[in-house]
Amino acid sequence: MALNPTQATGDDATPEPRFLGHPIGLSFLFATEMWERFSYYGMRALLVLYMVDYLLRPERAGEVMGLAALRAGFETLSGPIDVQPLASRIYGLYSGLVYLTPVIGGALADRWLGRRRTVAVGAALMVAGHFLMASERFFLLALLLLILGNGAFKPNIVTQVGGLYANGDARRDRAYSIFYVGINIGAFFSPLVCGTLGEALGWHYGFASAGIGMLIGLVIYSLGLSRLPPDAILSSARTTPRDSAGAKPALLGLALLFIPSALFWAAYEQQGNTIALWAEHATDRSINLLFWRGEIPVTWFQAFNPLMIFLFTPPLVAWWARRARSSREPATVDKLTLGCFGLSLAYLVLATAAWSTGGVGASWLWLLAYFVVITIAELYFSPIGLSLVASMAPEGSKSLIMGVWMMTSFVGNFSAGWLGGYWSSLSSQNFFLLVASIAAIAGLMLGAARRPLQVLLSRG
Repeated sequence: MALNPTQATGDDATPEPRFLGHPIGLSFLFATEMWERFSYYGMRALLVLYMVDYLLRPERAGEVMGLAALRAGFETLSGPIDVQPLASRIYGLYSGLVYLTPVIGGALADRWLGRRRTVAVGAALMVAGHFLMASERFFLLALLLLILGNGAFKPNIVTQVGGLYANGDARRDRAYSIFYVGINIGAFFSPLVCGTLGEALGWHYGFASAGIGMLIGLVIYSLGLSRLPPDAILSSARTTPRDSAGAKPALLGLALLFIPSALFWAAYEQQGNTIALWAEHATDRSINLLFWRGEIPVTWFQAFNPLMIFLFTPPLVAWWARRARSSREPATVDKLTLGCFGLSLAYLVLATAAWSTGGVGASWLWLLAYFVVITIAELYFSPIGLSLVASMAPEGSKSLIMGVWMMTSFVGNFSAGWLGGYWSSLSSQNFFLLVASIAAIAGLMLGAARRPLQVLLSRG
């Protein structure tokens, strides 16, 4: 992460500082997002375990403001639900709304507040939400603040990455890969810090450490404001006929991508939900190495995926670059399709584990294999989607269209909560086969839509 000066373009110009060959603003966005993801994944590593093992138990559930009404709403749709399905649906509702509110946050930034101010407001709301998690009574209010804060924060910091580069700058895709590594550095350390504090000292210590991480992110963002892309004049950010025409191919492409992307996230987001329960109740977590003998903490499994993200990203990007030189790099839509089939394979790994062990005492190495496969699948899907949307959206609607893309994650995460509710009623093997089938259907849909998608994306 060393900063390297580059040559100035004019004789009297001061050389601009650089970050890995990119504008220095990328380093501030990288660090801000890293700490925001630290807070998000730290809280997520504890959330389902906290609800199932503590908060939603009959002796405490009555203390949570608004919980009775929320539970009644769920039960109107599906009948009486026990603790685990209720926790799964709350998790799905929370993680889903986290990806719905960016539509509002993107519109606010594009039309009224500007991206910088909207990011700062979102970060402040998330700081408040994380610290409010320390109060059991205000648990649902804390989740609401986190949802609203993320909606303001997420689409605008992502589009600011693209705003550092002129149109056609070949570094843009690489910048998103670097940015994605920052996301996963934060996601890697958060289960180790927040998860360990929550399991060893108490739930609220874990949630408080997530709040401290978000506060650090807000401070870093404030210090880097002068290095970030300037906001457009607010009145000129209103949609023009030219912007609307430019947005049409992007929106049509998103319409074709919407359902398969939502299915991808419905399967993928079992990681923080039913996979945590599989690790807690069905996995032999004992480890016997020269330097460590004991049990792997449940929350530490949530660090496997982000660790592999920044281990696998450099060789995968280098491999794509080598294939590009011989014109054999997979097209964008093909990468997304391969990501879906890879996700299906990851759940087939766990279905095999459940079949071979009867769903009890499976070696933690099965989970390691699952995370290897799901990480490669994610790298073929998630950063590719971000770069695709940022590059094809017109300037006056970038944040709004990024918010629309994130709506696929809303539907997927919300569906993941309902899907996870079947964990208690299906065998582990059948549950994992169900999730694998959903991911495979997403891949088939993308394969079927390949040609029209490529036409629309080229027009965008």
